[in-house]
Amino acid sequence: MFDEKQVVSRILIGDFRAFESLVKQYEHLVFFVINRLVREKEDQEDICQEVFIKVHHSLPRFAFASRLSTWIARIAYLTAINHIKKNNKHRNTDYPADLDQFHFTSENPEGLLTRKDLGQYLEELISQMPEKYRITITLYHLNEFSCAEIESITGIPETTIKTYLFRGRKLLKQKIEHHFKNQQL
Repeated sequence: MFDEKQVVSRILIGDFRAFESLVKQYEHLVFFVINRLVREKEDQEDICQEVFIKVHHSLPRFAFASRLSTWIARIAYLTAINHIKKNNKHRNTDYPADLDQFHFTSENPEGLLTRKDLGQYLEELISQMPEKYRITITLYHLNEFSCAEIESITGIPETTIKTYLFRGRKLLKQKIEHHFKNQQL
């Protein structure tokens, strides 16, 4: 079992193997958070490295006020957001004004389902959602963070997170229902 306090105390006295175990423990979480926000593979890898450099430098200030995974996820989230702000100034991620006319992809969903399994189909739909829904759905359903933990990670108020989860689920449901309705015709 991974003992956060023991690993952190070993890192603070200079044990590089302890830091290596921390990276192995949380590398999937960091990549998952970054992958939901940043599309370019090269940028994802650079940001992951940057996150763990920030974790290493900031670890002496970590006071165990939250879980270590929440703290690391917040660093990953903020680093990815800073990257997006710096590199994608013209990106529009607002909630679609006309939900009925919002389309995730021009590709036929049936084609996606026949080429990929349902999980990949859902991943594709989630990846095409507006950023705020994509990140909250990912953190809540796929990383199993609570709404309070997501608030700690993103700085978004818990009530707003619940709204984003509701609207994001609604978008997914409508897209899937639309697909099955067309399939029955």
